[in-house]
Amino acid sequence: MTDTTAPTTAPDDTATDGIATGTTEAPAHHHGYISAKEDYLKRLRRIEGQARGLQRMVDDEQYCIDILTQVSAMTKALQAVSLGLLEDHLRHCVTDAVAAGGDEADAKIREASDAIARLVRS
Repeated sequence: MTDTTAPTTAPDDTATDGIATGTTEAPAHHHGYISAKEDYLKRLRRIEGQARGLQRMVDDEQYCIDILTQVSAMTKALQAVSLGLLEDHLRHCVTDAVAAGGDEADAKIREASDAIARLVRS
């Protein structure tokens, strides 16, 4: 199977479509969480199970405080995912943008600040 995400190049750094590229591959952008993607998916599946459990508790007419205790646990789990994603975003996306400078750096910092404000309010 051939990777078609980047143009293939000839030995003289000319892309096979005849356009000189000067590089052998297009740079790939990865989101900061990619290295821990499976961990995030596992945590989110666990949270999804907690949500189904909460639905069952309500359907089974469980005691209010027991349901609220489970809501609190689910909320904490979501907050942990949020904080992890935020840290990954700061370490990768924002750091890369700041290193590049310019308008993108300002935009990424504003975006991160807005995300932090939303997390604090929640």
